[in-house]
Amino acid sequence: MTERKVKIREKISQTEPKLPDAVIPEGNYDDDLDLPAHGNGEATATKMKNDSEDVDVETANQNPNERGGWGLKIEFILSCVAFAVGLGNVWRFPYLCFKNGGGAFLIPYVIMLICLGLPIFFLEFAFGQFASLGPISIWSISPLFKGVGYAMTTVSWYISLYYNVIIATGFFYLFASFNSHLPWSSCDNWWNNETTCVPIGQSKNQSIGNTTSPAVEYYNNYVLQKSSGFEDFGTPVWHLTLCLLFSWIVVVLSLIKGVQSLGKVSYFTAIFPYIMLTILLIRAATLEGSLEGVKYYITPDFSRLKDPTAWTDAATQIIFSLSCCNGGLIAMSSYNKFKNNCYRDAVLVATINCLTSVFAGFVVFSTLGFMANAKGVPVANVVESGKWQSDITYLSEICAIRPLVGNQGPGLVFMVYPEALNQMPVPVLWSILFFIMLVSLGLGSELPYVETVLSGFQDELRRYNLLTTWKSQFLFRAILCSINFLITLPMVCNAGVYLVNLIDNVMSGYPVLIICLMELIVISYVYGIKQFMRDVKLMIDSKPNWYWRICWMGVSPLMVLALLIFMIVGGKPYSMGDYVFPNGIQVMAQLIAIVPVLMIVGFFAYKYCRDGGWILLREFSKPVTDWGPAEDEHRTEFLQGICERTLGYVPSDLRAPGEGDGGEEGVDGGGNHLNVSQVWSTGAGGSTAALRNAASCQALHSLLNEGEFYQSKLSIAEKMAELHTKDLVKQGVPIELLASTDRLKLLTNSVEELREHGEQDEESGCSDHDDKDGEMIGERKSSKVSHLLRRIHRKTSSSDINLQ
Repeated sequence: MTERKVKIREKISQTEPKLPDAVIPEGNYDDDLDLPAHGNGEATATKMKNDSEDVDVETANQNPNERGGWGLKIEFILSCVAFAVGLGNVWRFPYLCFKNGGGAFLIPYVIMLICLGLPIFFLEFAFGQFASLGPISIWSISPLFKGVGYAMTTVSWYISLYYNVIIATGFFYLFASFNSHLPWSSCDNWWNNETTCVPIGQSKNQSIGNTTSPAVEYYNNYVLQKSSGFEDFGTPVWHLTLCLLFSWIVVVLSLIKGVQSLGKVSYFTAIFPYIMLTILLIRAATLEGSLEGVKYYITPDFSRLKDPTAWTDAATQIIFSLSCCNGGLIAMSSYNKFKNNCYRDAVLVATINCLTSVFAGFVVFSTLGFMANAKGVPVANVVESGKWQSDITYLSEICAIRPLVGNQGPGLVFMVYPEALNQMPVPVLWSILFFIMLVSLGLGSELPYVETVLSGFQDELRRYNLLTTWKSQFLFRAILCSINFLITLPMVCNAGVYLVNLIDNVMSGYPVLIICLMELIVISYVYGIKQFMRDVKLMIDSKPNWYWRICWMGVSPLMVLALLIFMIVGGKPYSMGDYVFPNGIQVMAQLIAIVPVLMIVGFFAYKYCRDGGWILLREFSKPVTDWGPAEDEHRTEFLQGICERTLGYVPSDLRAPGEGDGGEEGVDGGGNHLNVSQVWSTGAGGSTAALRNAASCQALHSLLNEGEFYQSKLSIAEKMAELHTKDLVKQGVPIELLASTDRLKLLTNSVEELREHGEQDEESGCSDHDDKDGEMIGERKSSKVSHLLRRIHRKTSSSDINLQ
C-alpha cells in the first residue's frame, strides 16, 4: 500500500465509528457494489437464534443451496447428455461427414473437440458450479459484462422457440403413426400430386418432369401445408397448432419443479434414444445394401482436409452440438454440489456427445444404403439430392441429405426416415418407436433451454424478494411458456417452416461465437485465469494443468476469433434450398442476430454512461461481494485464500476454531472481528445466510477497504474525489486551497455519506442470499450506489462548497 493511501486511510479511520466487540456488521447491498452498513450485533444474534429455532427437520436435510439441487448425481449427467445430444447429432453430423471426406472428417472433428469444444465445456461446468447462480446473476463476477448473461439467455430463448415447433411436428407424426396404414406410404391421398408422386417400391424410368416420394409430399403438402415463401405467409395450420400447444404443456409439466423434475424426465429423454438408435442400427444392418452405405460413410477422402470449410464445419459442429455458450451448461451445473467433480463430468458428457454423433452416422448411412439398394441406385445418388430428376439413369437421385440436412435440417427425419421405415417389416411399429425417440431427443434439449431462461430470470427476481414460493414460481413458468406458445404461432403457419429455418441459421451463426469469445476473455483476462484455476481447485481439489490454461487463454479464443471472421467474410444470403429469402427478411434476420450482441455492448455502454465514465470502469469490472461459493463453509475457504493473497493475512473471523491467532489483525483491530467459532456454536440449525454473514462480513469489510479483489466503494469515492478536485480546478478554484486538505476532505465526506446511506437500509446481510421461506432474497431495489455517487458529485461540484 502506498504512503498516500496509508495517510488517507488513517485520516478516514479517525472519523469512522468504532465497532463494538463481537458485532456482526449488517448492511444492504446493491447490484454493483457492496459495503456492510454497521448495525446492532444483539439484533443480529437474536435473528440468528430465531432462524435456528424455526428450522425444522425437513429444512435441515435440504441442499444448503437455496435454489435447490439435483436429486441424484446421475440425473445431472443424464440431463447434460440429453441436452448436448440433440436432433443435430442425428441429421447434421452425418451430412458433414458426407460433405467433408467421410471418415477423414473425424480428424478435424477430434482436433476441434480437444482445442475448442472440451475447454469451453469444462469452463462453463466449473463456472456455474462454483457460484451456484444462473446465466444472468453469475456475471456478478464482473458486472460490467453482465450483458453477456442476458445475451446467453436470449440465445437460449430463441432456440427454445423454434425447437419446440420441431418437437410439435414430431408429436404429430407420432400420433399419425397409430394407424393401420401409414399416411405417407401411398400416393392416393388428396395431398398427393398424381403426376409427380412415385409410390414406395414402384421403381420405373421417368421421362418427364420431376418426381417425389409420398413421404415428401405428405410433409410439404399436408403436415406443413407449405406455401411458396414468406410472400405467402398464410395462417396457422390447425393440427400443428394443437400439437404445439400440447408440446408446451409437456414442457411446463416437465419443469414444474425445476431441475428436480427435469432430472426425473431425463431418465427417459437421455436413455430411450440410445435404445432406439441401437435397435435401428441392428435392424438396418440386417437389410440388404446397408454395408455399402456404411462403407460410403467411413471411407476417408483426405484431399478434402485441404479445404478450410472442413475445419470450420468441424469447429461449428463441436460448439453447437455441445450446446456451449447459451447459458444451458451454466444453469444446469449451478445446481450441483460445490465439491462435485465437474472436470470428470465435462470430459464424460463431451465424449458421449461426440461418440453419439459418430454412432448416429452409422444408423443414417446404413439406412441410406438400404434405400439405395431398394431403388437400384448408388449411395451417392441417394445422398446428393432431395428430388428425383428425370435422367438416363434409373431414378438417379432421391431423398437426400444435402438439401434436407444441409438446408432444411428436419427434412431428414420427416422425409427420408419415414420413407425408410415404410420399407421395413411392420412399419407402424417402427414408425411409433422412431418418433418417440425423435420427440425424446427434442425434449432432452428443449427442457434445459427453457430452464435456462426460467432460472436466469428467477435468480434475478429473487434478488428483489419475488418468486419466493413454489406457487409463484409455477405461475411464472406457466405464464412464460404460455407467452412462448403465442410467439411460436407464426412458425406453424403455411410459411412457418421458412421462419424456423431462418432462426435456426441465425442462431448457428456469429451471435454464439461472440458470446463464446467474450466469456473466454472475461474469465481469462478480466477475472484472471489464475484466480479461476484456484476456484476450480477449491471445488475438485486439483488445479487444472497447463493444457487448460493454454486453451482458455490462447488457443480457444484465437480459434473462435478466426471462425468468427471466416463466418462474417464468407457469409451468404439466408436461403432454404433454391429459395433465397426476400431482402426484408434478410434485414430481419440480421436484426434477430444482432440483439444478443447489442445486449453485451448496450449494457457496457449503460454502465459507462451511468456510473462515471472510464475512470470507474476498472472498479466495475471487479466482482461484487456476493461473488463466490453459495455455502458458508466453502465461501469461508474462498475468502481465506483471497485475504491471504490480497491482504497478506487471514482475518480472525475466518479462522476455524482452534487455529492460532498469529498474523496481523484486520484494519479495524482484533476487537471488531467475530471468530467463526462464535457462529459455528449455533449448530447445524442456523440459517445458511446468517452463517454466511457472520463468517465473512469482517473479511469482506477488509477486502473492500483494500479494493484489490472486490469492488470497493472506498476506491470509487477516492476516484470521485479526484474527479471533483479536477473539476474545481477547472472552475477556477485556487490550487493552494486544494493542495493540503480539500481532496482528503472530499474523500472523507464521500465515505461518511456512503456509510450513512448504508445505515438507513432496513435489510441486512453480507450477501444477496437470505434464509426467508427457503428462498434467496436480495438487496433493496432502491439502494443504488450510482444514485448516491451522483448526489455526491452534485454536492461536491456546487459553487458554494466550503473549501476551508
